[in-house]
Amino acid sequence: MIERAARDLGDRYGAFDLVINATGALLIDGHSPEKTINALSADAMMAQFRVNAIGPALLLKHFHSLLPRKTRNVFASLSARVGSISGNRLGGWISYRAAKAAQNPIIKTTALEIARTHPQAIVVALHPGTVATKLARPFLKAHQSVAPDYAAARLLDVIAKLGPSQSSGFYSYDGQQIEW
Repeated sequence: MIERAARDLGDRYGAFDLVINATGALLIDGHSPEKTINALSADAMMAQFRVNAIGPALLLKHFHSLLPRKTRNVFASLSARVGSISGNRLGGWISYRAAKAAQNPIIKTTALEIARTHPQAIVVALHPGTVATKLARPFLKAHQSVAPDYAAARLLDVIAKLGPSQSSGFYSYDGQQIEW
């Protein structure tokens, strides 16, 4: 499905200067984020990896060939600060956190590979903040949130300021680099 979409879009529009992966899920098939290791479910964890790690990897696989080789271009994938291993201070959310953490080396490794043939390419992971959407609704009481249009505008601002030397990084909607 992703391969066909990339092929069809490439045939119709040619090269893309900007590709944004905005897929992701926190609640899948009725499974809420785990608060403890005892709540871990293999099925829920596999679902998280399919959506939040494997999906972005397949998008990169099939869409990177649509990036122009000689001009500035960006592939940005929405990740989440909770996927930062060094930033984990609370624990919990094991499957979601692990799946987002798995996405991060996929972005980093692919960025290094793509740079060999696309020297102006910028491949990054982006943290949109806690966005007031259906995904975050159950958790909005505990976290400060931002409106979807605000998050989108800030992410586009971050993308506009990035250069090829910042490829393979992880950035927040406020422009700050996040440690992996």
